[in-house]
Amino acid sequence: MSAREEFSSPGAIRTIDVIRRKRDGHELLPAEIAHLVRGYTRGEIPDYQISAWLMATLLRGFTRAETAALTDSMLHSGKILDLSEFAAAKVDKHSTGGVGDNTSLILAPLAAAGGLIVPMISGRALGHTGGTLDKLESIPGLRVDLSLARFRKVLHACGCSMIGQTNEIAPADRKFYSLRDVTGTVESPHLICASIMSKKLAEGLDALVLDVKTGSGSFMKTEKDAACLAELLVETSQRMGKKTVALITDMDQPLGQRIGNSLEVEEGVDVLKGRGPADLRDLSLELAAWMFHLGGRAKTIPEGRDLADRMIRSGKALETFCKMVSLQGGDPATIEDPSRLPRAKHRSAIASARSGYVSAIQCEDVGTACVVLGGGRETKEDRVDPSVGIVLHKKVGDRVAAGEPLCTLVYNSASRAARAKKLIERSFQVADAPPLLRPLVHRVVGKPGTS
Repeated sequence: MSAREEFSSPGAIRTIDVIRRKRDGHELLPAEIAHLVRGYTRGEIPDYQISAWLMATLLRGFTRAETAALTDSMLHSGKILDLSEFAAAKVDKHSTGGVGDNTSLILAPLAAAGGLIVPMISGRALGHTGGTLDKLESIPGLRVDLSLARFRKVLHACGCSMIGQTNEIAPADRKFYSLRDVTGTVESPHLICASIMSKKLAEGLDALVLDVKTGSGSFMKTEKDAACLAELLVETSQRMGKKTVALITDMDQPLGQRIGNSLEVEEGVDVLKGRGPADLRDLSLELAAWMFHLGGRAKTIPEGRDLADRMIRSGKALETFCKMVSLQGGDPATIEDPSRLPRAKHRSAIASARSGYVSAIQCEDVGTACVVLGGGRETKEDRVDPSVGIVLHKKVGDRVAAGEPLCTLVYNSASRAARAKKLIERSFQVADAPPLLRPLVHRVVGKPGTS
C-alpha cells in the first residue's frame, strides 16, 4: 500500500499502541506513522497523545526508514505542486533556524531577480528561533495565507512568493510544527527533516539549498550533529530527485545586528539596498550563489556570487521584493520607509560591566530573550508582538569599554524587559584578549565530489 493510500484509508491501529512501541524503542511501521499523521491532521487524535509520541521520538530516535515514512505521510497530507508551466528552474532555500537569521527575506527576491522561480513555503517561530512568516507579517497588510491559485499568480508576476502551509500544502506539518514548538521536541533531527522536506518537496522544486546552523543558537549545538542532520536532509531530498546541497553555517552568535520581526525586516531591506551587516550580507550572497549554481544560472559559485551582487547593486532585488510585498497585500511604502513598520514604545541599553573583548555570546539566550519580550511564543496561544526585539551593538571579537552598550532592548512591557535583561546579561562574555573567530560557512554537504 502506498503512503497516499495509507493516508486516505482507515485502519485498526490504536494510537496508544504506537506511542508505547516508540516509548519502548521499537521501529514504527509506515502504516503506524501514517495513522498518526492522518489522525492528527483530521483532528481525530488529541494534542496530548501526539505530544507523548513526539517526546518518545525525541528520546528514542528514528531510523532512516521511519524518517522517510514520516516525510512521505506529511508530504501527501496535501497537494504537491506542479510548476512545470515555468520555464525557469524552481529553486528554494531553507534554514534549520537561528537567531537574527532573516536570509529568506533577502534570498527569495534576490534569486527571483536573477532569473529563478522561488516558491518559498516557510514556517513560524520555533523555540528560541525566529520564523519567516512572523517576520513577513510585521509588514502591514501582507498575507502569507494565500491560496495555491494566488500563489501561482504572484510567482508569474514577480518570480517569488513566500507563504505558509495551508490546508492545501503540507497541512500535517503545520499542526505538528506548532505542537513541537511548545513541547520541547524541536531538536529531533528526524522531526526537523520530516518538517522541512514535507514542505519543500510539496513545492515542485528542481533544486534546494539548505542552511544547516551549528552553534549555541542552533538546534544542532555541535558540528557533528549539524553534519548528521545535513546528510539526512540532503539524502532525503536527493532520493526525491532534487538537486540539493547543505551549507553548515555558524550560529554561535546572532546573524546580523537585529533580532525581532520588524527589526529583521528592516535589516533585510538594508541588505537589499546594498547596506547591512557584513556577516548577513556575505552569507546571503553565498547562499544565493549556490541557488544560482544549482538552478543553472551560474556555472561556478564565484559566478553565482557575482550575479547576486549585481542584482543588489542594480536595485532589481529590492524592486522584486517590493513587488512581492504589494502582490501579497502588503504596503510597499514600508520597504522604502521602514519607520512605517511596527515600533515598540521603549528602548533600554544594556552596558558592559568591564572593558575587554566580547569573547562569546550565548546565542540561544539572546533568542530566548526575544521570545520573552514577545517576539516569539512561550505557549501555543501566544500572539507575537512584531515590534519588539534586540539591537546588537557588539559582536564576538569587538572591543568594548566598561559602561559601553552591548545591545539595546526594544520593548513594550517593563516586566518582560526585566526578564529579558537577565538573559542578555548572562549571554555576553567579555575577556581580556580577542577570541579566535569561527568561519561563517563551515563546510558544504552534497556538492559534486562529496558524500
